[in-house]
Amino acid sequence: MNLEKKIERLTLLLRLDGELDMHTASMVRQAIDIEIEKRGIRTVILNFQDVRFVDSSGLGVILGRYKKLLPLGGKLKITNVPPHIYKIMELSGLPKIISFYLDEAHAYEEGRGA
Repeated sequence: MNLEKKIERLTLLLRLDGELDMHTASMVRQAIDIEIEKRGIRTVILNFQDVRFVDSSGLGVILGRYKKLLPLGGKLKITNVPPHIYKIMELSGLPKIISFYLDEAHAYEEGRGA
């Protein structure tokens, strides 16, 4: 799993590349948590464009970061999800609680009140 981080104000954009599974979940969790704790990040945007596989550990990381941001008044947003990954997320119920966006631009715009 490769991660590309971009921070703008209190927003962390994380572009994921690879597989989000039991082998990479802790690395992704730590990357997000460090930014939340050190920089006071309140919005996390996860770009799944280059993610090829997600298992229950990966879903757990997503749900865990959502639960961590919620009491802080923060948001977790997911963008660019390939159809086969979205099906897995849909079966787990994530789209019922987490906002999904077509692309990064839409995720950023929603936060700016546009």
